[in-house]
Amino acid sequence: MQNSTNNEYKVVTNGDLFLNDSPLTGVFKVIGGKWKIMLIKAIAAKCPKRFGELKRETIFLSQGTLTTQLKEMERDGLILREAFAESPPRVEYKLTDLGKTLLPVIAVLEDWYASFQSNVKH
Repeated sequence: MQNSTNNEYKVVTNGDLFLNDSPLTGVFKVIGGKWKIMLIKAIAAKCPKRFGELKRETIFLSQGTLTTQLKEMERDGLILREAFAESPPRVEYKLTDLGKTLLPVIAVLEDWYASFQSNVKH
């Protein structure tokens, strides 16, 4: 059994890794949190996606949390919100071109996790 978990990899000496200007910190500011990736996948599955559909699909999320997550993703340019002047009001969300660039990243993360699960000993 080896004592080091980093034998095959470059030595991590970057003191900036944990600072706010780290690229990884930026990534997790944009897509981090418990729900954003799931919301991106839900919107991608049927685009555009109405707010009511998202609410029904995310019964484990409060309406306030759902609204906050959607506003943050809209602010960051991942989704586009379109409100229609109808009665009752209708709001739809769709992925922007920038948001669509996350889909292959999410697929890689899902593949990694599948591999992780098959290799980890429980």
